[in-house]
Amino acid sequence: MKLHFSITTAEELRERRGGRYVLYSVCLEGFLLGKARYSQLRRWDAQLRQLFGSAVPAFPPKYYLAMTKSMADERQSQLEQYLQNVTLDSNITNSDVFIAFFRKLQQVTLCKMGLSRELTKYFSLFFFQDHDDGVLSVVKKVAEFELPYVSLQSMKVLHCKLGIRKWYMDPSLDTLLMDCRASLNLLYMQAIQEVERNWVKPTEGQMQELELLQKNAHKVKVSLAFTANHSSSIFLLQFLELIREMQFYGYVRLDPCMCDYPEEGCTADVYVGNNEINCCIKLPTNQIKEVSFKINRLRSWQVTFLGATKGGEEDTLEFRFEYNDSGTWQWIILYTKQAFLLSSCLKKMISEHMTKAAREGQEMVVHSGFISRKRFLVRPSEDDRVFEKIGEEDL
Repeated sequence: MKLHFSITTAEELRERRGGRYVLYSVCLEGFLLGKARYSQLRRWDAQLRQLFGSAVPAFPPKYYLAMTKSMADERQSQLEQYLQNVTLDSNITNSDVFIAFFRKLQQVTLCKMGLSRELTKYFSLFFFQDHDDGVLSVVKKVAEFELPYVSLQSMKVLHCKLGIRKWYMDPSLDTLLMDCRASLNLLYMQAIQEVERNWVKPTEGQMQELELLQKNAHKVKVSLAFTANHSSSIFLLQFLELIREMQFYGYVRLDPCMCDYPEEGCTADVYVGNNEINCCIKLPTNQIKEVSFKINRLRSWQVTFLGATKGGEEDTLEFRFEYNDSGTWQWIILYTKQAFLLSSCLKKMISEHMTKAAREGQEMVVHSGFISRKRFLVRPSEDDRVFEKIGEEDL
């Protein structure tokens, strides 16, 4: 599965002994992942090649003479393409050599919370924005090999925090996690958050039942510490069984965005999960139209960087997907800064859907992928590479 790597800057620096070298800013999904020299990437490539041989894509050649400006630009482009291509082979991305290069920290965090190793794959670290008006935005999923604290520093302007959420799009998978106390607690706390932030849409009767179950859970002192209490587990299980019946439970909610469906000038509240992209669309006439785009009728999608907004404060991304609407294929466009997050959610849903279909002996007809129409460019600030101490207020 191709990852959205880009090399945004190439900074020429001087060594202590007077020599010069170039430091490349490597970004993942638009955010700074780290900085590396050509020689570091070349050694990493040699290690991968020892294990995987010709499966590793060609690495940009070494120049023995001074590089011209055009040669330097070509190398930067080649390195970016190399990083994109090397992630196509899951055997490579799952290898210790690949992961060690980016210092995988995610599973360590989850295991320290008491989550069993076989269940860590169902959870992930995410970057969040917690707005003053109570709105919670999911900025991006942290890659398994990403350095979360370094990435956090590159997002200072967004005032992001790190958090843990489940990482699957099929709500029925909750049932696989009920026997582990730590995973049960994580599911419950996320469900509480989704209710408080209006991510789920309970009926009035369902909301009253949820509030009663939550009060009972608190009576037996359910908290982030979570004592191993049988009664509290029962209330948590009942709470989760009830909330799974509610609209948008287990979905990822995106920030409101512009769209061109069913006509230009519409705004949409977007929910992604359970094999659909659900859009609550406000038409130019102020009428509301709810549309469910099912993934088995989606053929492909692409993310495009359109440039900065007029004020220059924020990059604009376009997410478009090809959808079969009443027998006719058409492109539908969402203008959202969470385009990469939406792309990741679609990949996850399709992966889960294919696994389930294979298990049930069904034939899959879904065609999907990531298509890049334009080179994705971002501009991190110059001090993004500084390693600073992370305080508790950042988490």
